[in-house]
Amino acid sequence: MSPDVEEDRRDSASSIAASYHSAFEREKSIRSVQYDTESLSSRLTPPPDFFDPNYDTDITWLEDDSPYPEVRSAVANYDDPSMPVNTFRAWALGVLWAIIIPGVNEFYYFRYPSISLGGIVAQLVTFPLGRAWARWFPSVKLFGISLNPGPFTIKEHVLITIMAGVGAQAAYATEIIAVQHIWYKQSLNFAYQWMLVMSTQLIGFSVGGLARRLLVAPASMIWPNTLVVCALFNTLHSQSYAGIGTQGGLTRERFFAYAFISAALWYVVPGYLFQALSVFTWVCWLAPNNVKINALFGYHSGMGFSLLSFDWNQIAFIGSPLATPWWAEANVIAGFLIFYWFLAPLIYFTNTWNSQYMPISALGPYDNTGKPYNLSRILNPDATFNREAYDAYSPLFLSATFAISYGLAFASITATLVHAALYFRKPIMVHLHRSLGEQPDIHAQLMAKYPQVPEWWYACILAVTFVFSCLCIKLFPTQMTIWALIVALLIALVYIVPVGMIQAVTNRQVGLNVITELIIGYMLPGRPVAMMMFKTWGYITMSQAMIFTSDFKLGHYMKIPPRPMFWCQARTVQLGVENWMFYNIPEICTVAQKDMSGFTCPNAEVFATASVVFGVIGPTLQFSQNQLYYRV
Repeated sequence: MSPDVEEDRRDSASSIAASYHSAFEREKSIRSVQYDTESLSSRLTPPPDFFDPNYDTDITWLEDDSPYPEVRSAVANYDDPSMPVNTFRAWALGVLWAIIIPGVNEFYYFRYPSISLGGIVAQLVTFPLGRAWARWFPSVKLFGISLNPGPFTIKEHVLITIMAGVGAQAAYATEIIAVQHIWYKQSLNFAYQWMLVMSTQLIGFSVGGLARRLLVAPASMIWPNTLVVCALFNTLHSQSYAGIGTQGGLTRERFFAYAFISAALWYVVPGYLFQALSVFTWVCWLAPNNVKINALFGYHSGMGFSLLSFDWNQIAFIGSPLATPWWAEANVIAGFLIFYWFLAPLIYFTNTWNSQYMPISALGPYDNTGKPYNLSRILNPDATFNREAYDAYSPLFLSATFAISYGLAFASITATLVHAALYFRKPIMVHLHRSLGEQPDIHAQLMAKYPQVPEWWYACILAVTFVFSCLCIKLFPTQMTIWALIVALLIALVYIVPVGMIQAVTNRQVGLNVITELIIGYMLPGRPVAMMMFKTWGYITMSQAMIFTSDFKLGHYMKIPPRPMFWCQARTVQLGVENWMFYNIPEICTVAQKDMSGFTCPNAEVFATASVVFGVIGPTLQFSQNQLYYRV
């Protein structure tokens, strides 16, 4: 065994069976270190009494393991509670990554096409770093804490990766700050920005922790994306692999080096040398002046019928398709073909909603002359709506795809609640009254041996961050109210379990951004900053809870003690990076940046557009009866 890696000493599934005085005390998992040759065919797996598309209906045996084939293939069904996890090494490397990855991602978040460093980067690079630390760092103690606790363990590796991945995504609340700074010319102090970001992030964390009984503990909540990460962890720390001893082939380090170098060299081609490969609109090359051809086959302002891209950043722009169950991907593709490749061109070429006066697909709104909407012409000095100026200027017009996206968002919100009522009501009722140790799943039973995080810890974080939210509202000119904040949080609480269960099964998340925009637009019309804050507290509370819940599930699969998991979930690096960018990058978030460095802020532009549609003008003048987009 390598002196730098300590693995496969974890308790097998049979030890859990023995601790619970199982009738099958002599059996061991066929995937654990040791196992009996006795047949296990007599142990039938009872199927769930509710619909579960991922359940293995062909299984005829049980090996103290998950009844889901994806989980069995990626997650070890044994544990070693004595394995070091909460070490100085883990925290040092984890904090380092928690600074680097969020900083890089926030920087490129405002660029198109963006470059994103995921937790996979930290996961891969940490492995040789941890082994090097174990081999060469001095084995001394500082204040009673060992600086080198010995071989680099898989649990340390998981904790480091989770700390790195917590801040991998840009903080959504920074969009509010960006739109206030660029579009509404408001620059509030750092205290406001910090409390806003921390409240939106940590309220989601606390709510996710309170919902872990329903979204983490049940075996049916598989969270497909975490299985890919688990498989890689177990592969890296396995002691049986090609290139070692008598097993021929490339070592995993050499294979990774070849793949990494090849991918890096290739990205230079579509990213710099021949950028047309990134959006390979070969049909438009044949007819560059044909408006209809470009509307259908173009990428930047068309429907992308060309179908080809040689840039993985384009392919995985909305998430990697490799980790999603095929039936969920099939549903996404079917919906895309029906609504965007059939309905959108139909709306455009029939000039519905005057859509032919605009590009078929665009991020921003337009006025009645077909030019980008001039927001400053309908705003008062305090960033509120000026109805007289609006009537004198122009109604707001949306591209065909933008209008369809709003309609689909309205439909998905209702469909989520209906789907949860039809398919999830039974598992919800079952798991609400079932403790972790009572779950009929080996992973839950293994995790039940660790001290759990008391729910009042999450409640305390919720209370403190709620105070931060109230201070943002009362101390700064946001036009927001505390009662509206409470409504936003109630919306998130209603949807967190239905949306979480859907994501845990399909790997796709239903967003609350549009429904929260609609509600606040009717409640507090003409207040764009209040609209953005309401949407962030209503939508990001739920979305952030999904990120934390996914991390909790990863820790659940990899048998990380819950309390170290609790303490590694905070960061504010993004805020500092964003402030530096706004004061040091010229013409950021403007059209001029398109030919400079690409920092055109596409996500912030969509955010600003929504603030205009729902916050400034309001849904009453857009989606109410007798208005242009009422049928949406």
